Amino acid sequence: MEALFILFFFSNCNESSNLPDPLEAGWKGEVICEVISDNSELRVLKCKLPPNVGHERHYHNAHVGYTLAGGKFRIVDTTGTREVDIPTGFSFENDRIDWHEVLNIGDTTAEFLIMEYK
Repeated sequence: MEALFILFFFSNCNESSNLPDPLEAGWKGEVICEVISDNSELRVLKCKLPPNVGHERHYHNAHVGYTLAGGKFRIVDTTGTREVDIPTGFSFENDRIDWHEVLNIGDTTAEFLIMEYK
């Protein structure tokens, strides 16, 4: 399950130019991520996605993530569209994601920490 999630949810693609980073990307003009900590080596974001709220198309530099509250998501990237269940307490690490977009299609609010290396 975890390997499948990493492969599909955080797959690498090739269209990151001119896209927002995870902090800049929101949902229909609304902010979904906030800065928890920011220093010369690391930026930590907390992102909250209520039901029917997503994270518009964006890119990620190298990062580690942790799921504070899981849920069910529809993910779109160059591999297509799929639905995945992401459990609470799940952690992940990626070198880079050129682009993806996410929609919470579950019944609960999902929350993630994203720790980005500088």
